[in-house]
Amino acid sequence: MAIYDVALVLLVDPCGAVLMQHRDDHAPISPNQWSLPGGHIEPGESPEQAARRELLEETGLSAGELHLLWSGPRPYEAGFEHTVTVHVFRGTTTARQEDVVLGEGQAMVFVPREEVFDRELAASSALVLSMI
Repeated sequence: MAIYDVALVLLVDPCGAVLMQHRDDHAPISPNQWSLPGGHIEPGESPEQAARRELLEETGLSAGELHLLWSGPRPYEAGFEHTVTVHVFRGTTTARQEDVVLGEGQAMVFVPREEVFDRELAASSALVLSMI
């Protein structure tokens, strides 16, 4: 069983919309689902460094202040044979949709908070978004 850590970023704009990625069908985890931007923590990186790097790689955006919102195990999902520790950082941004550069996935969009749960969410993102 593989064991690894990931870092995700819950980035919120001034209207309360959440930046979300629509993963493509090639994603090894949660294909075609909606997720917070993020990814694997590389050797030698802190979770916050990974969160900042992944946000920049996937969106073209740099994060200002980030605060650890939650760390814990990825929710159980039948057929998912990895043990993953998820580190979620929350931040705010003044970026607008036109500032976002799609670096990975099908789409990267600010989703109004009231519409977040209308989408098919990846397990970790669903757990974290239910906390806010």
